[in-house]
Amino acid sequence: MSVEQQQARGRRQVRVGQVVSAKMDKTVVVAVEKTVMHRLYHRLMKKSSRCVAHDESNECREGDVVSLVSTRPMSRRKRWRVQRIVKRAEG
Repeated sequence: MSVEQQQARGRRQVRVGQVVSAKMDKTVVVAVEKTVMHRLYHRLMKKSSRCVAHDESNECREGDVVSLVSTRPMSRRKRWRVQRIVKRAEG
């Protein structure tokens, strides 16, 4: 896909997270962490959400850090696509 086609589509959401499950075919589950301020105690806390993402080439493994981009709904829970692998898992 060319840069012009991506720009014509508009700016898509991008998230970075760690693969926690790669047991399905062409699908990975990615944990995306973010820090939020506690309402009462005003301390930073880590919260994580699990995104189900499409991995067309089945190249992601557990522990990989991947970049996700939003896409059309591919199934009931799959609304993200693996854009690239940022860092491979060690071992």
